[in-house]
Amino acid sequence: MVSRSILHLDLDTFFVSCERLLDSRLNNKPILIGGVTDRGVVASCSYEARQFGIHSAMPMKLARELCPEAIVIKGNSATYSAKSSEVTEIIREQVPLFEKTSIDEFYVDMSGMDRFFGNYKMASELRTKIIHNTGLPISFGLSQNKTVSKIATGEAKPNNQIKIDYGLEKNFLAPLSVKKIPMIGDKTYMALCNLGIKHIHTIQETPMELMEKAFDKNGITMWKKANGIDPSPVIPYSERKSISTERTFDRDTIDVVKLKAIMLAMAENLAFQLRRGQKLTACVTVKIRYSDFNTYTLQSKIPYTSADHVLIPKVLELFNRAYDKRLLVRLIGVKFSHLVNGTYQINLFEDSLEMISLYQAMDKIRDKHGDRTVIRAAGIEAKTISRFNPFKGDAPPLLPNRRV
Repeated sequence: MVSRSILHLDLDTFFVSCERLLDSRLNNKPILIGGVTDRGVVASCSYEARQFGIHSAMPMKLARELCPEAIVIKGNSATYSAKSSEVTEIIREQVPLFEKTSIDEFYVDMSGMDRFFGNYKMASELRTKIIHNTGLPISFGLSQNKTVSKIATGEAKPNNQIKIDYGLEKNFLAPLSVKKIPMIGDKTYMALCNLGIKHIHTIQETPMELMEKAFDKNGITMWKKANGIDPSPVIPYSERKSISTERTFDRDTIDVVKLKAIMLAMAENLAFQLRRGQKLTACVTVKIRYSDFNTYTLQSKIPYTSADHVLIPKVLELFNRAYDKRLLVRLIGVKFSHLVNGTYQINLFEDSLEMISLYQAMDKIRDKHGDRTVIRAAGIEAKTISRFNPFKGDAPPLLPNRRV
């Protein structure tokens, strides 16, 4: 049996690095990227800024107070999306199987490749090529599974690389803080600290049954990750991944108010599905089929996002461009494609704390009580939006040509 070899690549302070490529005067200076007003939040910050205790998602007002000399930049998500695509293409050309988990993070399955070419050497050459061709710093961790490789990447930063040899995973993890385990957030960390668990070696020494008793199924997962056990596969990356929804009318219609209302509701629902699945889209497509069965589609590439107030206007813009007022409409549809995993669920470069809190509150209500519990008044025409989660198992269309 061939032992697994999983490479994790992470672009260092990606947004900051992109800005420094455009303006070298920003090198070695504390940089804050995000909403430029006091009501905004920090999307990314340089290592120089982190020394002042600043981190992503921190209120911009507090970050400025911690580091008054920091240079604040609004950020350009289109630039970052373009650079991300550039890195993606380099990786695609060099390896047979990779997974893009966010705009700046990748996994590569290199299992079995060491019999032809040393995996560590190949990973090093891939990293060197990315740095040389894009000018972006990037770090990697190489081990037998995703969890250990991701943690190793964090230890390698900034702009470095680490290999954890087979059998040494537990020794590598043992002295590290439990916060290094990817699934552990602030609340779980506090709960662990309350139990006297601050370092990974303590979890390693704790019986799995006790972890399960304290944290249910998450306790088992934590215990396995702490012991360097993670069989999760690298999921092949494809730009063609998409979610979509269509609506076929029993009677062809020319009611533009109704058509726009349904388009809005479909876009709103799809955007929520993206956020629920921790996905981002980089391409929006609108489809219109007329009574003569001629079908027209328009699509637009956009910076990665899952925000209603970005996606809905784009959908309506494409609809207005594609819609022929002289013809009856038989079917309309919306598709979001070029999906990647991502936690930048909203536009941190422009949104205020209030906007971010609003999204989180609405999504929490929808998760608990149903997708249509909180909706925009303009989209109330669409009363049968699906509650199906497209990111659990096989994903049929959200609205498979439902009759109205």
